[in-house]
Amino acid sequence: MSLSDSRPSAPIAGADKAPRGSSPLSVRWRDIRNRALMSPRFHAIALATPIGRFFARRSADKLFDLTAGFVYSQILFAGVQTGLFEALAEGPAPEEDLARRLEMPLDGARRLLSGSAALGLLDKLPDGRLMLGAQGAALLANPGAIAMIRHHDAFYDDLRDPVEVLKTRGGGRLARLWDYNGKSTDTRPEGRSTSETTRYTKLMEASQDLVARETLRLFDVRPFKRILDLGGGSGRFLTALAERNETAQLHLFDRPDVAILARERLDIRPDADRFRVHGGSFFADSLPTGCDLVTLVRILHDHDDAPAMNILRRARTALAPGGRILIAEPMADRRAHSRIGDAYFNLYLAAMGSGRPRTPEEIAEMLGAAGFSKPRTIPAGMPIATSAVTAVAT
Repeated sequence: MSLSDSRPSAPIAGADKAPRGSSPLSVRWRDIRNRALMSPRFHAIALATPIGRFFARRSADKLFDLTAGFVYSQILFAGVQTGLFEALAEGPAPEEDLARRLEMPLDGARRLLSGSAALGLLDKLPDGRLMLGAQGAALLANPGAIAMIRHHDAFYDDLRDPVEVLKTRGGGRLARLWDYNGKSTDTRPEGRSTSETTRYTKLMEASQDLVARETLRLFDVRPFKRILDLGGGSGRFLTALAERNETAQLHLFDRPDVAILARERLDIRPDADRFRVHGGSFFADSLPTGCDLVTLVRILHDHDDAPAMNILRRARTALAPGGRILIAEPMADRRAHSRIGDAYFNLYLAAMGSGRPRTPEEIAEMLGAAGFSKPRTIPAGMPIATSAVTAVAT
C-alpha cells in the first residue's frame, strides 16, 4: 500500500493502554473544574471580571447551541425541502420573490430566511435582498449532503423520542428502510420492494462521491490487479476506483436486489468487461477469491460485532496471502471526541437497529482475530467523510 500524498500511515498500537486524560491528576482537575462550574458563587465571581464574562458567554453560547441544535437542523431541512438554496444559486433575490418561489406566505418565508442567515446559510444584503452564504454555497457543492438531509425525515421522526430509540434500537421508520442486522437469510430480489431498494441505493450513491474522493486520494489503488468491493451498492465507489486503476479486474458483491441495479449501471459502461457483479449474502454465499484488495466502504459500522466479525472473516477468504483489506468509514474516537462517530452515527445506527461506530483500535483488534496483520490507520483530511484502516491478509 502506498499513499498518494507524503503523509505516512500510522501503525495502530496501544489499544490496551489507558486513554490520555485518565490519570488521577487529570481526573482530580476535572472534578475541581466541575464543582466550580456548578457553584453559583464561582459564576458570580467570574462575571465580575472581563475575562470571566468572556468565558461565561462562550460557555453559554455552546450550551444554547446544544439546546437549539434540533431547531437549527430543522431550518436546514426546511431550506432543502423548499429548494431555497437552489433558488438563490443564480444570485440575490428579495424576500417577496423568494416567498413566491418557495410557495410560502411572506411571514413564514421571512422566518426561514432570517434563521438561515443566522446560521450562515444565507447572507443578508444592505438593500434587504438575500444571497447564498458560505455554508449554503458549500451545501450546493455537496449533493450527497443534500441527499442525506432529505433522507433525515425518517431519522428525525424516530428522534422525537430519543430515549425510546436507545432502549429499543430499530423500532421506528429508519430501521424499515434497510435490513442491516444480518439476521435475515432471505436475499431474494423479490424479498424487498424495488422502490425501497432504489431509494436507499440512490441515497448511498449520492453521498458516496465525497467518500470515494477522499478515500482514493489517500490510498493508492494502482498496484492492485483484482479488487473486490464488498457491499459495493450500485458501483459508485468501484467506478471511481476504475478511474485510478485502469487495468485491474473489478468485482462488486452485494445483496441480489442491489446487484441488479449495479449490473444495469455497469453494463452500459465502455469498460463493462472489467466489472463482475455478484449477488448474494455476506453471511452465506461464496465470495470471489484470489483478490489482492478487498474494500469495505461504509459497511462495517452498519453491523453489530458478531456479523461484522463474520464479514471480516469472509473478506479474508477472498484475499490471497499478502493481499490487503481497506476499511473506510466514519469512526469513533477513544476519548469520544468524534462528533460524526461518537454522536451522530451512534444515534443514527441505534435508530437503524444495527451497528455502531468503532475506533481504529477496535477495528484493528477485530482484523487480527479475522486473520489479518499489520493494521495501519490512514490520516484523513476530512474525517467527516471517512477515516480508514488497512491491514494485510496473513
